[in-house]
Amino acid sequence: MTDRADCDIELINQYLAGDLNAFTELVSAHEDRVFAICLRMLRNREAALDAAQDTFLTVFRKAGKYKAQAAFSTWLYRVTVNTCYDYLRRQKRSQADRLPDGYDLADPASSDAFEAADVRPDIEAALAVLSPEFRAVVVLVDLQGMSLEQAADTLEAPTGTIKSRLFRARRQLAQSLGNLRPPSEHPIGDLGA
Repeated sequence: MTDRADCDIELINQYLAGDLNAFTELVSAHEDRVFAICLRMLRNREAALDAAQDTFLTVFRKAGKYKAQAAFSTWLYRVTVNTCYDYLRRQKRSQADRLPDGYDLADPASSDAFEAADVRPDIEAALAVLSPEFRAVVVLVDLQGMSLEQAADTLEAPTGTIKSRLFRARRQLAQSLGNLRPPSEHPIGDLGA
């Protein structure tokens, strides 16, 4: 296990033994990532803040159910995704407002910050039309950098299912963003000249 995972297990054990400061440390260690997952899943800052808070309330109440068979973070992110699913069900997939420019960072992979900021609303809109299951996989793997195995553990689904959802979600995103072109009408070798 990693140092973070070992530290998390120690903190959860301290919390279960009655040390509330240990729970505060757990929240501090994971709150940014939990909020980022909620923000990407829900696309609304206020809803993401509420969902992140609800996630930690659930963890506070149900920490005794955590089994150290997987990393604490895996269990925590599963609670986070489930909380977001609950919010989405309550919203009945109503459209959320676009994030204001100051709340989300530009794509760090882009060489041009202006171009990255210009593309972000299109990506947000494309993510919004994905089913919650597809969106969760894209958020965890592509935006949060989890491996397929970590995402499978978090979402409690087989790795093959996660691969399939990710492939299909990426294809839908590419179509929504205009990056997936239909096959050429001209057979190979016929350049239409």
